[in-house]
Amino acid sequence: MLYFRGCTAREKQTDISKATEKLLNLAGVGYHILEDENCCGSVLLRTGFLKEAQEQIEKNTECLKDEKIIASCAGCYKTLKEDYEGLDVIHISQLLSHLIKEGKFDFKKSDLDVTYHDSCHLGRHMNVFDEPREVIENVANLVEMENIRENSLCCGAGGGVKSAYPEIAAQMAKSRIAQAKDTDCNVLITPCPFCKLNLKNEGMEVLDLTEFLVKYGGLDEIQ
Repeated sequence: MLYFRGCTAREKQTDISKATEKLLNLAGVGYHILEDENCCGSVLLRTGFLKEAQEQIEKNTECLKDEKIIASCAGCYKTLKEDYEGLDVIHISQLLSHLIKEGKFDFKKSDLDVTYHDSCHLGRHMNVFDEPREVIENVANLVEMENIRENSLCCGAGGGVKSAYPEIAAQMAKSRIAQAKDTDCNVLITPCPFCKLNLKNEGMEVLDLTEFLVKYGGLDEIQ
């Protein structure tokens, strides 16, 4: 399997890629990474640079076409699965749910209450709602926010908003964090590195799903 880290987990939120690799190693999953991994082209597509995005897709397809791909990022997952042709792609939350059911992990469930943010790309766009929740509930108690699943609020980062209109992205993050705080939880979990990047400075502990499992699942700290 190829672990496609994605730009954010590879360069800005590196603890996510470290946690993901730790979990894959613990479960005995054989995988490799691309040292020269390129951007999947998601941001180019969502911001209207279609010609440049297509060039990126064509360049990447050659080295990805024969791989079983694991994606950390919800945006990468959607792009590789829907905008490329013929790729075999799974999001890390789906793989983790499968591995847990196979007994590959020995997580210790605590009384910790946590809440979960449905990323737009993984949730509404790809209809992946259950698997991340199944994974979380093996480790902690899930307390849902007011807007969830298909009705989840956007974090504000996607579609180029964070880059072009940072004040709007910040206000959207603030609204989402307010809903998270209304659950009385101190931990907010997301399946998307880009969501984590936008939500992380709003007064809660915000963790990627993989980071959450490593920190609170009774596993050793990330090495």
